Amino acid sequence: MVNVDFPDRLLRIGTRSSPLALAQTDMVIAALKEHEPALQTEVVPITTEADLWQGDLAQLGGKGLYTKQIDTMLQRGDVDMAVHCVKDVPGDVPLPQGVVFAAYMERPDVRDVLLFKEGSEFTSLADLPSGANILSSAVRRKAQILRARPDLKVVRVRGGIDTRLLKLDGKKKLDVQADAMILAAAGLARLGINRPGYVLSMDEMLPAVGAGVLGLECRQDDHPVAALLEKVNHPKTQREVTAERVMLHTLRGHCNSPIAGYCTTEADGQLVLRGMVFDREGSKFVNAQLWDEHQGDPAVLGARVAAELLRQGARQIISGIPH
Repeated sequence: MVNVDFPDRLLRIGTRSSPLALAQTDMVIAALKEHEPALQTEVVPITTEADLWQGDLAQLGGKGLYTKQIDTMLQRGDVDMAVHCVKDVPGDVPLPQGVVFAAYMERPDVRDVLLFKEGSEFTSLADLPSGANILSSAVRRKAQILRARPDLKVVRVRGGIDTRLLKLDGKKKLDVQADAMILAAAGLARLGINRPGYVLSMDEMLPAVGAGVLGLECRQDDHPVAALLEKVNHPKTQREVTAERVMLHTLRGHCNSPIAGYCTTEADGQLVLRGMVFDREGSKFVNAQLWDEHQGDPAVLGARVAAELLRQGARQIISGIPH
């Protein structure tokens, strides 16, 4: 293969067409241009099957449909790279043939935020009255909210962040009257939405595997693109995400499995990974947290945490959830 310098080559970037996905792609382009100021890019927005579907994603085959069409275009050579939210990349199946993650961008705040209806008097999870309706599309969020407050109701909602906010505030049709909604702090920040809310602690809401991380994919044999993307790779995030995704893959969780996992790096460089598996109502769960004392392979830490969760009964919980 001829090694083409990137200032003379157009980089075609595949991404979802949502406002958040486009904002994230702009962030990636800005980071790449810090290393290659003359870089020429073309954004190729793709409205995926999952974006068009307003029902339960499990009926379509799971949230992997957010990435499948973009990966197919990457394999065909219609785009040169793809920008994915790592949390949307399935953990129970391998990456498509010939496709690799060449870089992971630095991870931002991974916490979730509880937003309240405009004009609401509520300011925390504890404030919500029994029977209050909380909007969320994630089974992981539903399980953890009901674990903390089984007296609340979690109502599934789909659509972009702007659409969801309109539904929360009663400005767009919804079958129920919403009291609050859970969204990722990182998504709100990336869209420049500054709205007061209650930031859920890690004990209240452990994040999804890969939460907040943008993964940059390319074809395995496209060495110039891989070399370019590697310039923006964040090694600390890469190690942490590797541990989380090995845990997820070992658990073989499907799109309806409420699985949470978060790896961080201690001051001494030691990795610590916490994983949880819930049933859909949050009434049954298993929890494990282990340290990588020898600072070795993060994949080994991920496998160890998964093994501990399986020892506690994670397989029975996952198998008991239809998909």
